[in-house]
Parts: sequence; C-alpha cells; structure tokens
Amino acid sequence: MAKEKRSLFEWLTGGSAAESDYSFEDLESGGTGGYPSKMPSSAQHQVNVIAEEEPAEGELAVDVYQTPTHIIIKAMIAGVRPEDLDVSITRDMVTLRGKRERHTEGTAGDFFFSELYWGAFSRTIVLPQEIEIEEAEASEKHGLLTIRLPKLDKGRQAKLKIKSN
Repeated sequence: MAKEKRSLFEWLTGGSAAESDYSFEDLESGGTGGYPSKMPSSAQHQVNVIAEEEPAEGELAVDVYQTPTHIIIKAMIAGVRPEDLDVSITRDMVTLRGKRERHTEGTAGDFFFSELYWGAFSRTIVLPQEIEIEEAEASEKHGLLTIRLPKLDKGRQAKLKIKSN
C-alpha cells in the first residue's frame, strides 16, 4: 500500500484530506506539487540569479518598552564599530542600520559551529506614540545599545508673552 503525500496544510495542522497536491517535500525542492508554474523558466532563472547576487540583510533583534516619560529601545550591537552604525529617528519611527565585520581565523572547514550573524543588518521600529527628536539619547555599554526617546507631551502647555509694538 503506497503512502499518500500529505499537503503542506495537512503537515502544518496535522489534519487530513485537503484538496491540494502540495507537499512539504515539494516546497523544499522548489516544486509546484503538480500545479503548472505561471512563471516562464527564463524568468524563474532570472529571479534566482538576482536573489543570489543580493546579499541578505539581517534583522536586528530589539527590546522596546516604555516608562511613564520615555520609550526605550535596546539592541545587542557587540562587534559593531560606531562608524558602522546609523540610527535615524523621526517623530514616530526609529531605523537602526549597521554591519558587523567578520574577523575570524581559520577556514570554513575548521568550524564546529558558525551561528553568529556577520554582515549588514537593519531594523525599523514604528513607535507607539510620537517622541521629542531633539531630546533623544543613545548610549552603548558592553555591546548593548540603549536609546532613550522622550515621549511627546501633547498635554503640555506654555504661556506666550505678548509683545507690544
């Protein structure tokens, strides 16, 4: 008795008898599970070549939390030189970009594990509320970047003095 291929949906959900011929093995191998590809093979080759030429950019892991007066962003940037880090801030968004240069001894065959991320990375964080850009502060200690963003106080009032001409 031949075992039927399970669909990706069945595989993910543990369900049975979906109407799709897709299988996890098809997706891993780039197959279409019996469905014709809508992309001509020359275009598919071009997409694969472009994907290989562009180096992948990693996404920086962050913690974002708030205090009553600030939004705090923390990110591990160990191994990143200050000149290789760019922090851009608007009233409602922060973008961190940088690159971590690989400085290793030995060749790929000498490694037992190679899990650290090397290369370009970026992260854009949409802030939950507007901030005062001019009062933002950033500091780094032991490879931990901490950005303190003062919340915009929309309820703050100021008295204007009227000038007489």
